[in-house]
Amino acid sequence: MLELALHILDIAENSVRAGAKTVFIDITEDRMEDRLLIGIRDDGAGMDRTTLKRAMDPFYTSKKVRRVGLGLPMLAEAAERAGGSLVIESQEGVGTRVEVNFRLSHIDRQPLGDLTGAYMALIVGNAGVDFVCRHECDGHVFTLDTREIRSEMGDIPMNHVEVLKFIRQHIVEGLSEIGTEAKSSHHY
Repeated sequence: MLELALHILDIAENSVRAGAKTVFIDITEDRMEDRLLIGIRDDGAGMDRTTLKRAMDPFYTSKKVRRVGLGLPMLAEAAERAGGSLVIESQEGVGTRVEVNFRLSHIDRQPLGDLTGAYMALIVGNAGVDFVCRHECDGHVFTLDTREIRSEMGDIPMNHVEVLKFIRQHIVEGLSEIGTEAKSSHHY
């Protein structure tokens, strides 16, 4: 994966497959500290100790379609190449938390990429799941919380075309206002 947004999408999709009803995505860009932090946590099924240990094995996956699980090992390698690390914690019946950090200015750090596209794919593909996405860039914060959008819309479904247009525009404007490096897609 060439962009961190694709890693975020992959991990959040794993959360959904694990039965999460809410997925929290936190990104912090701090130029003064030269750090990029990405945290993803969920309220899904969680993993037992054996599965948690195997989650970093590229030849292990719980998916039935693929026979290898490269997502977390590739992200860990990308973090290490950029002066960072990956930590994963999980508890059965509680959920899972993945936290990865990078040296922000490291030449080998992958770009954040298309966060708008990743968030839209999550929302469109998982109408029954809520996503709380918080992005901080040098002290400026943007938050997308589908729980709030859902409560404002009443009976209008999240995948209604006008709602999706609104959400996409909200993301694009929010990320632009905080001055993040993330680029945005031009879909929806």
